[in-house]
Amino acid sequence: MEKRELVIIGGGPGGMTAAIYAKRAGLDMVLLEKSAYGGQILITHEVENWPGTKAISGAALSEAFREHAEHLGCELRKTLVRGIEPGEKRHIVKTDSGDIEAKAVIIATGASFRRLGCKGEAEFIGSGVSFCAVCDGAFFTDEEVAVIGGGNTAVEEACYLTRFASKVYIVHRRDQFRADKMVCDQAARNEKIVPVWDSVVESINGDGVVEGITVKNVKTGALTDIPVAGVFMFVGTLPNTAFLHDDQLDRAEGGWIKTDGHMRTSIPGIFAVGDVRETPLRQVVTAAGDGAHAAMAAYHWIATLQS
Repeated sequence: MEKRELVIIGGGPGGMTAAIYAKRAGLDMVLLEKSAYGGQILITHEVENWPGTKAISGAALSEAFREHAEHLGCELRKTLVRGIEPGEKRHIVKTDSGDIEAKAVIIATGASFRRLGCKGEAEFIGSGVSFCAVCDGAFFTDEEVAVIGGGNTAVEEACYLTRFASKVYIVHRRDQFRADKMVCDQAARNEKIVPVWDSVVESINGDGVVEGITVKNVKTGALTDIPVAGVFMFVGTLPNTAFLHDDQLDRAEGGWIKTDGHMRTSIPGIFAVGDVRETPLRQVVTAAGDGAHAAMAAYHWIATLQS
């Protein structure tokens, strides 16, 4: 069986940063990624909040992470992780290309946005359809946009978008938001926010870029076209933890992995970083910070096993 000091699962910003810090610390490591390196930023048209870079495409930033890691000698491997068998001092990472015994494991598998599944959604991702107001809100300055959802995240992000957009429609299938009262009151006071009650999105329309949405009233069946330049989806997010058993690690509501400030999970020697863990903010910069913390925590954990 292959043996490593550290296995990193996931090649997004958190995983890549962990790999860079681990390699610089002299750890024998390998990063495992099932598909494309970069994670969710691959679907981000432009990133304007990465420090030191005025603007860069998500794909270009992902490539920069990969090139940096490989320049330092990090081993990056494409394979699907099927599970983890925790041990007292060693953990077995089970993959399609064989099992790996590791002294420490960093889980950096990220999260996936819930999709509506409506016509045009997949087509316009990165061309008007977004899942992150903080990432993309500034691109819609003085434009009209739509937010889909009615929970805390949807209403809070709609309020945030009014800093840029001239009007923000909130499309919700019920006749009142599910968000907390304080959040709802804030939205009600904002003249830029227009609720679209009892409605669901039938289609996202446009020619190359988003130009509008068609919504259906769930009570009357009536269809209405709303011209917008952007559509922000906030109908939920799911942690990418299908490869883990439900009882392996302590979880928060929604399945997010609980960690402490050093990214340590409930199992010694297993760490979690970025969007997969319980955290109040899911951004490239926070995932990268998590990765640095986890790599150094893993380094100190491995050192205790050898002492």
